[in-house]
Amino acid sequence: MGCVRGVSGGAIPAAFAVAVLATALASTPAEARRRAHGGGGGYNPPYAAMVVDVKSGRVLHAVNEDALRHPASITKVMTLYLLFEQIERGKMSLDTPLEISANASRQAPSKLGLRPGSTITAEEAIKALVTKSANDVACAIGENIAGSEAAFAEMMTRKAHALGMSRTHYANASGLPDSDQITTARDLTILAQAIQDRFPRYYRFFQTRSFAFRGRVIGNHNNLLGRVEGVDGIKTGYTRDSGFNLMTSARTADRHIVAIVLGGKSGASRDAIMAKLVQSNLPRAYAGSRTTPAVVEVAERARPAVVAERPVATRTMVASADDDDAVATTASTGQPLELMPSRQSASTTTPGAARWRSGPQGGAVPGAAQAYAPAQAPAAFPAPPPGAKYASRLPASEPGEMRAPSPARTEAPAASVKAVSVTPWVIQLGAMDDEAKAKSMLAEARSRGGSSLSKAAPFTEKVSHGGTTLYRARFSGFAESESAQEACRALKRSGFTCFATRS
Repeated sequence: MGCVRGVSGGAIPAAFAVAVLATALASTPAEARRRAHGGGGGYNPPYAAMVVDVKSGRVLHAVNEDALRHPASITKVMTLYLLFEQIERGKMSLDTPLEISANASRQAPSKLGLRPGSTITAEEAIKALVTKSANDVACAIGENIAGSEAAFAEMMTRKAHALGMSRTHYANASGLPDSDQITTARDLTILAQAIQDRFPRYYRFFQTRSFAFRGRVIGNHNNLLGRVEGVDGIKTGYTRDSGFNLMTSARTADRHIVAIVLGGKSGASRDAIMAKLVQSNLPRAYAGSRTTPAVVEVAERARPAVVAERPVATRTMVASADDDDAVATTASTGQPLELMPSRQSASTTTPGAARWRSGPQGGAVPGAAQAYAPAQAPAAFPAPPPGAKYASRLPASEPGEMRAPSPARTEAPAASVKAVSVTPWVIQLGAMDDEAKAKSMLAEARSRGGSSLSKAAPFTEKVSHGGTTLYRARFSGFAESESAQEACRALKRSGFTCFATRS
């Protein structure tokens, strides 16, 4: 057996260290709040995990690695990726002041509690996300970079797909509860490597143990820092639907792994699982020179380039988006999102509402509707089980045997164009900046939608707004709202985002 090194530096047996760690954390305030909010007994979030050898690219451990899950505050790793990118490009610096909007100040805990109109430097913002996992600061980062948090979430999604995170979709910058905020353990191992490969200078922030901010000292939520030998970051997360999540990087002088645990039943059990994964897999990692290339951005997948409309709606979010802050409730009202980012904030919409949407109603070019006969496209990933929506509905499972990686996603080819009769109700999947992308998305959806789309006709609709041309990806063939809604629910179970609307 290997050993885990305590804070004092003394080596202790690994099994004993894990037990001590679990016991020490079992009665934390977060655990008490979790039990008070129904976390005990039947609380059973869906589990997934993956460990990757960074130097060789070999998968050392994998359980449900391609199953859809909610990232919770691990979301903030992508938020920081985009902030680091702004700093690297010279568009910002560590001293750049970030303004706190009224929208940002209203975010649910965990938060710093900053007032509207106040500012925080980019460096303070980085440390606030790494330690406190502050949702108000995450929202402010998105608004200062993209003009609104919704526009920033689109940037996050595009960046994820460019990195190869093909099953990830972001709806906000913080990880607060949203049914459209989804990812997989495999995708998160890509992000864990990418942020280190791309920004080695700024990755050091994830090792921050505490953060002194305006008279307060804020500790890091990552309890493995300084407790498990080799761990050098990077991010925790928790929501009710996600369970307790942890992204970890661990290294010795000659070995390096990244590991993901999603759906822990408690902070203590999650930390114990991760400690065991690190202790058992780090010695197995390749000790020679790195044989795999750094994670770099590739051509973006066929995904919507712009979000241009949202229905006005309200929803209640149950926080926290991290381990050690109170569960709170807040309301948020969605607002229309402009094609070009503005300084105004955009909130979230009702759970399950489409995140990939097109231009304003009435913006269609007359006679622009087109349809095509889609080619059959294989499902690149196993579909969620019947009745599942997103990660919060998927069945739970426990750590098990390692499985081979799933094949990479392949884009479905577009086919010939033909006329289509548009019915009173249609389903929209997204609005793309290229018609071929819209057709590819429709072809893949048709191949995976099953009987719900057997009588549906795919078509694209060209819309123009503010000098930008988009192509709506839609299905016709629905006389009533209920049939369109049912088909959309079937598509969501297969991992697509959609909404039903009148034509």
